[in-house]
Amino acid sequence: MALLSIVLPAYNEEQNIANTAEVLAGLLAEKGIEYELVFISDGSTDGTYGEILKAAEKNPRIKGAEFSRNFGKEAGIFAGLELASGDAVVVMDCDLQHPPEVILKMWELWQNGAEIVEGIKTSRGRESLGHRLSAGLFYKIMSRLIKIDMSASSDFKLLDRKVVDVLLSLPERNTFFRALSFWVGFRTESVEYEVQERQFGESKWSFWSLMKYAVSNATSFSTFPLQVVTVMGMVSILFSIVLAVQTFVRFLMGNSVEGFTTVILLILIIGGFLMLSLGIIGHYIARIYEEVKGRPKYIISRVTGNVQGRVTGTWKS
Repeated sequence: MALLSIVLPAYNEEQNIANTAEVLAGLLAEKGIEYELVFISDGSTDGTYGEILKAAEKNPRIKGAEFSRNFGKEAGIFAGLELASGDAVVVMDCDLQHPPEVILKMWELWQNGAEIVEGIKTSRGRESLGHRLSAGLFYKIMSRLIKIDMSASSDFKLLDRKVVDVLLSLPERNTFFRALSFWVGFRTESVEYEVQERQFGESKWSFWSLMKYAVSNATSFSTFPLQVVTVMGMVSILFSIVLAVQTFVRFLMGNSVEGFTTVILLILIIGGFLMLSLGIIGHYIARIYEEVKGRPKYIISRVTGNVQGRVTGTWKS
């Protein structure tokens, strides 16, 4: 019988672990689906890992790991993919905002030959105006930068084992799971869902964390920002040509002393372009620096007793 793995990254989700484990286990057992739940505590500062241990003691199909510190959601997802042994793997949030019943639709599509099943949001549920605006801005920025419509996409998706193996074989350290699942190709289907309300806790994403996440993922997945530097250089040259012509005409007319304000504005514009360009280039140099160092995406400090293998920096079987 095929095995379904469900990867659940968690950061300070102490209140959600037990409920999520119970809901998912009950649903899958009722439908007769062979499963395992893989919880990854991303350096949580509350009792998240303790709750994972309790859940694993009650249900041997639940296993988990804890990072030595907070490495971010991307690292949590890839650690879960590394530990998952299923023929198909679902990635979802552990707060059940991704509806569990949608997993059954994904599973059915996978059995019918789909190799990737994307969860597409039809609504974002109830959110504060600030969070809705920041999330909207984030998705618009990412869609333009990576040339993929990210407006309704999410990390909620099912991957065939061959797709998981391809993602895990990629050598890069800075990963963007949501975009990489588009990039790898394979036969893709989609299911729609509505984001559910959290039963416990609050979202860990703020405006600034979303913007930081956007910049990090944009520079790790797309070279478009570097092309913007070239455009800004061309605009600066155009400004220079226009002002050069204006200055030459004024010289011929005997009015060359004027134009001090224009010169100051030109200096400020060019200076702004230069600083922004250096900032963009700096982000890419930082990414190169991180890749060259070759440090692991994450460090696992503890695993539940039913996890086979050993931990040395990153996970190694």
